[in-house]
Amino acid sequence: MAMNFTKNLNKSTNPLLAKAHKKIRALVGRAVSDFNMIEQGDRIMVCLSGGADSYTLLDMLLGLQQAAPIQFEIIAVNLDQKQPGFPEHVLPEYLEALGVDYRVVEEDTYSIVTKLIPEGKTTCSLCSRLRRGVLYNTAVELGATKIALGHHADDMVETAFLNMFHNGRLKSMPPKLVSDDKRNVVIRPLAYVREKPIKQYAALREFPIIPCNLCGSQENLQRQSVKAMLKQWDETSPGRVQNIFNALGRVTPSHLLDRGLFDFAGLSTADADNLDELDTAFDAENYQTLFTDITVTVQ
Repeated sequence: MAMNFTKNLNKSTNPLLAKAHKKIRALVGRAVSDFNMIEQGDRIMVCLSGGADSYTLLDMLLGLQQAAPIQFEIIAVNLDQKQPGFPEHVLPEYLEALGVDYRVVEEDTYSIVTKLIPEGKTTCSLCSRLRRGVLYNTAVELGATKIALGHHADDMVETAFLNMFHNGRLKSMPPKLVSDDKRNVVIRPLAYVREKPIKQYAALREFPIIPCNLCGSQENLQRQSVKAMLKQWDETSPGRVQNIFNALGRVTPSHLLDRGLFDFAGLSTADADNLDELDTAFDAENYQTLFTDITVTVQ
């Protein structure tokens, strides 16, 4: 039965799939290592929505579980938000076929969202907040030490632009953080992976994708506008989006305006020899130090 849901990764049978798997697996492994996402004895709650991102996340973590020099548990969790027409059988059948421990949490957030948000208005913000609250409580109940989310590099770049455009902040999605309820550590193992190869991999693997029908396409969303902007850049200026992503890990505080990050008021020529050291603390080589102990709010 498992073969109904899995594709052979053997290069001789499907070289395209093997190549895609190798590329994503390497990036996931590097992100996990760079940010110390997984530790000995962790119990990782993988949030599985039924989309390409979360399927790929689970697939990669299951592979790492087999190959890693440390031991950690995986439990997949799906939140059934009681959306009309939601195919409740798909994820349980898929996870049972793989032999993965899982929980389906039923919470009617759909009724709350549709009651509070006027028809035609954006539902994503409220839906996300309600979903996070349920998942945070579930992680505590299950004794999970980490919550794994399927956000990828494109999500991080999009969030950075949204925060600049609408909140006036230089802020994105960190690869590792303490959740806003201060009870959970959230990790994003797909942080280094672009969206396009994830979708290609999901198609090759023939994951049983479940679309989100609560909000429909909601093309008027600001995130959709930013996504379209990034897509255009990928077509007309290849490498630009990747450079923007790289810039998120190469911050130079002395060349920005944040007085909380850099002491502009006390700056003098006597500090000239130390400027490089101060700025290097925020370079990509020090990602782990920057994010491991920081407490921020999930986007």
